[in-house]
Amino acid sequence: MKAIGIDLGGTNIKTALVDRNEGIIKKFSIPTEADKGKNHVLDRVGEAVEQATSYSDEKPVGVGMGTPGMISLDRTTVKNPPNLPGWKTVYISEEIKGRTGLDCRVENDANLAALGSSQFGVGRSFDSLIMITLGTGVGGGIIFNKQLFRGTTGAAGELGHVIINYHGPLSNSVTRGGIEAYLGQRFLSRYAVDLIRQEPDNSLYTKFKDNPEDLEPLDLYNAANDGNELAIKILRSSGEKLGYAIVNYVHILDIRKIVVSGGVAKAGDWILEPARETAKKYMMSTFHEDFEIIYESLGNDAAILGAAGLAFNELS
Repeated sequence: MKAIGIDLGGTNIKTALVDRNEGIIKKFSIPTEADKGKNHVLDRVGEAVEQATSYSDEKPVGVGMGTPGMISLDRTTVKNPPNLPGWKTVYISEEIKGRTGLDCRVENDANLAALGSSQFGVGRSFDSLIMITLGTGVGGGIIFNKQLFRGTTGAAGELGHVIINYHGPLSNSVTRGGIEAYLGQRFLSRYAVDLIRQEPDNSLYTKFKDNPEDLEPLDLYNAANDGNELAIKILRSSGEKLGYAIVNYVHILDIRKIVVSGGVAKAGDWILEPARETAKKYMMSTFHEDFEIIYESLGNDAAILGAAGLAFNELS
């Protein structure tokens, strides 16, 4: 059995033909061209679906798609995706079926990363998990008894907006000090550059003083591996903030398996080990048993696989 998974972003439409047992058979990416408007983007999605279908020896059961924005409870409609200008309320399932003849279901992209890990990644051995995606922003998804937990309207899992310091820095949250302000890639880089500028003798200062926008978590990871104490300090501070957030998640949900993915998570144990230490220090002892923080190595494939998994679950 095969399905088509799509990760619809403001820059690229990432698409894969996925076998339920074998995983990704073929994947590719085409530019979204979001500035050309909603109908053009939907046409591009239709083209991607047709291209993926051409690699299949059987008719796919349908299309699963991840998008930013608010998703309706029946998974047919998206509202106000922030990186797709001109989109307000779009009946995306209807639009895609009209272009391809295939049924389509849509879900928040971070939720699909959780579903992808649960069905194809490190989360396969867990009945329940909390996925934290550390990318441009911070997102999340909750798997409970192998099912995606969506709340009463489909909007559950906005883990990046959990507040750990009301007087902290700004991000995309409506108030200060959300976890995204510490671990979203551009916010982490901003914090790092502020500290780097205070240490002109540090090698990071020499490299990034004239182009601070180029600093990425991978640069901090590489510097930390080379023994750069400032990079280690920055990543440890970020990891501690993640640990505080995880304490909140676990205390509320009583789910002990935390799966972390995304570009910032590539800093590995320089972030994850401080998160483990902090979480265990401040978490009630009742929750220590079976507690783990695990890195998901699927990367961007997790969301595409989760999108296909959504199609298998909803349309097969």
